[in-house]
Amino acid sequence: MTKNLKISLALVVIVAAIVAALLAANRTPDASADASDTGEGKVADVSVLVRPDSHRLSTAKDGKVTVVEFLDLECESCRAAFPVVEQLREEYEGRVTFVMRYFPIPSHKNAELAARAVEAAAAQGKLEAMYQKMYETQESWGDQQVSHQKTFRGFARELGLDMKKFEADWNDPATAKRVEKDRQDGLALGVQGTPTFFINGQRPQIQSEADFKAAIEAELAK
Repeated sequence: MTKNLKISLALVVIVAAIVAALLAANRTPDASADASDTGEGKVADVSVLVRPDSHRLSTAKDGKVTVVEFLDLECESCRAAFPVVEQLREEYEGRVTFVMRYFPIPSHKNAELAARAVEAAAAQGKLEAMYQKMYETQESWGDQQVSHQKTFRGFARELGLDMKKFEADWNDPATAKRVEKDRQDGLALGVQGTPTFFINGQRPQIQSEADFKAAIEAELAK
């Protein structure tokens, strides 16, 4: 075995270890691996997957194809997926519905706090702006064991929100309950980590943007 080959193999092992570590870090400890609709090819309960109050980032009039993402705003993998989702939303505008659901990982100190901040912004019509702000700035506040309440208040001010209302909604127990309801639905559907995508109730294996598009196109073609 040549020295270069040994180095290449070592790098592959290191990258694989890093990916595995990220996936493990983004798994929630109370998820059940035995959930009845977790497997590939099984269809999730639509009434649980998309609730009447679930946030739709884009809506297709015909309702033929719906993509649901369970996400954690502090998750690095979710941040990496964010531009892909945005690109697909633009490409399939009017043809595919994209739904965002919260799934804060308990080990992420600011994930639930960030989700409540997005929900509070939604009460003032700024859900998408705050959702995007979280991902665009995640590197500055994510993966830290200190509270970033001050940081998120700063985002609210930058978006021109009514701060008195934002604070009230952010700290309202009903907002925390709303976020937790999403997480509990995810657990019921077998979600074990983030991001987890469902396309028309099924959870395809997505390793690339091409896989994502292929899964959407397959549903549009039906």
